Amino acid sequence: MAQIARANLPTLKKTGSYYLLHIAVASIVAYAVTGNLMVSLTLSLLEPTVQAFAFFAHEKVWQRLGGVKPAAAAS
Repeated sequence: MAQIARANLPTLKKTGSYYLLHIAVASIVAYAVTGNLMVSLTLSLLEPTVQAFAFFAHEKVWQRLGGVKPAAAAS
């Protein structure tokens, strides 16, 4: 598992930063819509977590299709 993490470190870092940004945006939007802090926090953690996994998988497919070269190979 550690080997997989090391091999995908740039994508994992990008996914992590995207995850944090998504949580922030989702919590603001959910609070604006619901006016309820607990509901907005629940929604803002659930949906971005699912999106983070989807984003990582999307990046890996994109790399395999040749759209993006992994950072290690590019340097």
